[in-house]
Amino acid sequence: MIHQLIFAHPRPGMTEQEFQRYWVEEHAVRYASKIPQIKRYAVDTRVARPGDTGDPLWSGAAEIWLENEEEQLASLQTPEFLEGARLDEPRWAAFWRSLVLDTDTEVVLQGQPDDELQPGIKLITLAKRREGLPLAEFRSHQRETQAKLTAAVPGVRRCLQSFTRDSWYAVSEPPFDAATHVWFDDLPALEAALLSPEQTRADEDRAEIVNPRYLHSLALRQHWIIGPGSR
Repeated sequence: MIHQLIFAHPRPGMTEQEFQRYWVEEHAVRYASKIPQIKRYAVDTRVARPGDTGDPLWSGAAEIWLENEEEQLASLQTPEFLEGARLDEPRWAAFWRSLVLDTDTEVVLQGQPDDELQPGIKLITLAKRREGLPLAEFRSHQRETQAKLTAAVPGVRRCLQSFTRDSWYAVSEPPFDAATHVWFDDLPALEAALLSPEQTRADEDRAEIVNPRYLHSLALRQHWIIGPGSR
């Protein structure tokens, strides 16, 4: 199953609130959800954290699940995409600031089953391995060490790891190698977790394998459009 992550920013002149409302209530419902190959679909809207200032890199992320590469290619050739979702995008998103990653996602800490609603807030952290570190070694460390440290942080309810698919490396070096999804009950629980000794140990370990220039975190609230169960 392909787990596609699409990070987006409001078009010029649109506030973050207007952007998020349009994405969840208009674009997702009227256009993207009509693409028949999409099995599950969620829109995650950015939640401002204490101390956030300035213009964020992104104001939300879409999560799209597709069965395989053939289904993904077919989805891009449908009228629902060509005459609907694609034409609608410039109305609300600064497409030149969008980031798309096709990933394979693995469960670190299950929490609630996949087909049930998850706790209220999740933190997605995008990471790029440090220069010179082989991709296989980075992935191995993420699976065997970083995942366990992250799952041990107090307040973590669910944890997934998404690795950029191998096919992307055949074309060029992707902007990020992995995305970690970590769920918490609410924003205070997330903030408390980030100040914990366990999180400090996870951060110190991650610093050994990640390029700090390409490490970005985003607090989000998940809105299911198709799901949480597959259609």
